[in-house]
Amino acid sequence: MSVLLRPTLLVALLAALCLSLPALADPPDSAKAAALAAGSIGEQADGYLGALPGAPAQADALVAQINAERRAYYASIAAKNGTAEGVVARLAGKKLLQRTPSGQYTRNASGQWQKKP
Repeated sequence: MSVLLRPTLLVALLAALCLSLPALADPPDSAKAAALAAGSIGEQADGYLGALPGAPAQADALVAQINAERRAYYASIAAKNGTAEGVVARLAGKKLLQRTPSGQYTRNASGQWQKKP
């Protein structure tokens, strides 16, 4: 296989993995669902959750817990595929932003929070 095809193959493989991940390492969690619905937390382009300005302290703790789980999961996928964790996280972030339901908040790559229409 040529050297030029390998990056394309890797990106395709990582994208397929991200598509096939049901919740991207997040366990079903009523606290997370409630915080998302309340607008306290939201998905970010980097593949991690973030707490919106003014969110209660519980939101920060929840975000830290879930992001630690995501970081470990992304690292395991990256190690299996010989790529950087950040690449996996950004691909996951793209999918998570697309899957975010209307009415919940997302944070784009520029750092701006937006309520999804």
